[in-house]
Amino acid sequence: MTTVHAPQGTHEPADLMRGLYGDGIIALKGAFPRDWAARMREDIELLFDEAQKVPGGALARGPQRWYVEVHPERIRGFVDIVTHPWFVAVCETVLGPDYRIVEVGFDVPFPGAADQPWHRDFAAPEATTKGRRLNSLAFNLTAVDTLPEMGPFEVAPGTQWDAFEGCAKGMFPPRELWPRYISRAVQKLPRMGDISARSALTIHRGTANRSDQARPVLVVGVDAPDATNANHHDLQVTRRYLESLPPRVREHLTCRVVDALTTVVQHHTIEGLLKPAY
Repeated sequence: MTTVHAPQGTHEPADLMRGLYGDGIIALKGAFPRDWAARMREDIELLFDEAQKVPGGALARGPQRWYVEVHPERIRGFVDIVTHPWFVAVCETVLGPDYRIVEVGFDVPFPGAADQPWHRDFAAPEATTKGRRLNSLAFNLTAVDTLPEMGPFEVAPGTQWDAFEGCAKGMFPPRELWPRYISRAVQKLPRMGDISARSALTIHRGTANRSDQARPVLVVGVDAPDATNANHHDLQVTRRYLESLPPRVREHLTCRVVDALTTVVQHHTIEGLLKPAY
């Protein structure tokens, strides 16, 4: 593994806070070499093949769209990601020095994936609704160069602060609000080696994949100490792997230490994502 450092001047705290508290999403282009991203894709493809063979190993997130939660040690570049200066700077600036890594997984929209309904990934916590503070982040790393026909991620900047009542699980804004998100929508077209960080509360959706290629994306979820997203995941590491990690990685992991890894059975089905949005 080769650790790649961010260009100088790319992680000023004010810039990071302005981006995540403003638009709700920021990115660093070219954080990793393309051959590094190609190895990540190899890992994702292998792990997806394994997950399909296990009941509950891959979770549907819409037509021809899947999510798989995986073990950090099965991603060869995991340590590169979580020790990258930009990743560390974002976590420390927004979530504080005691941030916790709680999730590693990937999302794959295949050809035929449909437009998702506008949503956030979970209900806004009181830290955000009352305290006006972000206490979790999702980092995304694409395994391919994203083209418009591949169903890119679409985000409505600034909507992490939106409040709406009476919706399913606090995640799905009512359709009468969709024109607001459509008018603000920005499609993201990252390339191999790029990394982004976003508030999972910012309203977003995956769009229809009209190409003949899959668009796999690795996800790393990180919490502030008061967030509870770890309760929805099963981050496992073997004792041998944990002992091999640098202390600066070990001290930020919220995980179950095991002698042997077991398949993460996906239970958190999100019913609202299983129907396309036309």
